Amino acid sequence: MGRRIVVIGGGECGTRAALALRACGFDGPISVVDSDPFAPYERPPLSKAALGDATAGPPGGGVLGSLRSASIEFVYGRIEAIDRRAGRVLFEGRREMSYDRLLIATGARASSLSVPGGEHALRLRTWQDVLRLRDQLQPGMTAVVIGGGFLGLEIAACAALRGCSVTVLEQAFHVLERLVPASIASVVAARHRRERVDIRCGARVAAVRRAGRRFAVEVHDSDAFVADVVIAAVGARPNTDLAGAAGLRTEAGIVVDSRFATSDGAIFAAGDCCSFPLPFADCARLRLESWRNAVDQGDAAALALLGASRPYTAVPWFWSDQYDLTLQIAGVPSLGAREVLRVREDGVEIRFDLASDGRLVSASAIGEGDSVAKDIRLAVLAIGRGSCPSSVDLADPARPLRAVLLNDGAHARRNDEAQRIRR
Repeated sequence: MGRRIVVIGGGECGTRAALALRACGFDGPISVVDSDPFAPYERPPLSKAALGDATAGPPGGGVLGSLRSASIEFVYGRIEAIDRRAGRVLFEGRREMSYDRLLIATGARASSLSVPGGEHALRLRTWQDVLRLRDQLQPGMTAVVIGGGFLGLEIAACAALRGCSVTVLEQAFHVLERLVPASIASVVAARHRRERVDIRCGARVAAVRRAGRRFAVEVHDSDAFVADVVIAAVGARPNTDLAGAAGLRTEAGIVVDSRFATSDGAIFAAGDCCSFPLPFADCARLRLESWRNAVDQGDAAALALLGASRPYTAVPWFWSDQYDLTLQIAGVPSLGAREVLRVREDGVEIRFDLASDGRLVSASAIGEGDSVAKDIRLAVLAIGRGSCPSSVDLADPARPLRAVLLNDGAHARRNDEAQRIRR
């Protein structure tokens, strides 16, 4: 097994794939390449503990040691091109490296704020960004966060806990729109307001202007917001430039099949940069940005690089920590045609989404600490099995959730049919 495998990208997906290759018995040379001078490190803590703790170092510092222990070469450098015909990658400075199999795990980059003066807004994607933000978010400073998604709200929470006066500007009607049910979003917003975070929805930013040593964030049909620091959390764009320049198919991400193979049989792509078919969603194409997705796809891509033919079937799972609350989502809420609410005895609400055929396609919940973790794990299993739970039983907190979610789908459909007949 002397083939060389090169992994472009030293994030969670790329390093996970490299280690999984060794765990699967591959004994050929493996090289992981990344241009970030602080890599490898984990990204989820960047907008949480790492941003909030001024003494924290890059998270996941043991990854490099794990790679070295597994005889995996980590190369710091920027790849400029992929020469598919010759089977090699070309670095800056005319260096090159050959490959027999190539995995592109280049992730995504923070979107820029596309308004006049948008370059004044800081972004958060790398460890260097964390260092810059930690220096700016000092007690007593005023911060404006543009974007009320997961990242924007996590940054807002860290800034508030560091003693900053924080305003969140979100152009949608409520925060986390398109990501979670409105009722869950309202719980998150209320928690922020308890920390005196000013959340303004329906706020469309028009420009960011310098105002002496500060900045004025101008909003359509509203007064300007003056701040010491402005942060843009307006989404991310997949890093597909290398793949596109090499002639690989890209379409809202690097297009891969159910085994993460690209349009070139020797090249695979996984993680935030790829667009892949999701089986439980009738193979609709998705591009996901989450730690769990990077982990699962890294493991699956390693098997595919070694010739496995098993399609990828992992169920998406997301989480966000804000203050003492943890929000968790299993599956894809937008696939749901009908929502079922389950209110636990402790008052925690769990929102389940069912497809038109009765299949469970997502579950969302928020609670203190890990109080919703067990229920969401059950939902992940049920979604993966294609379970069709009874809506009546699902809404009844007296019914054990495990029994409701993990029963036989056909049995559940028969129960629903019987209930409709009785009505």
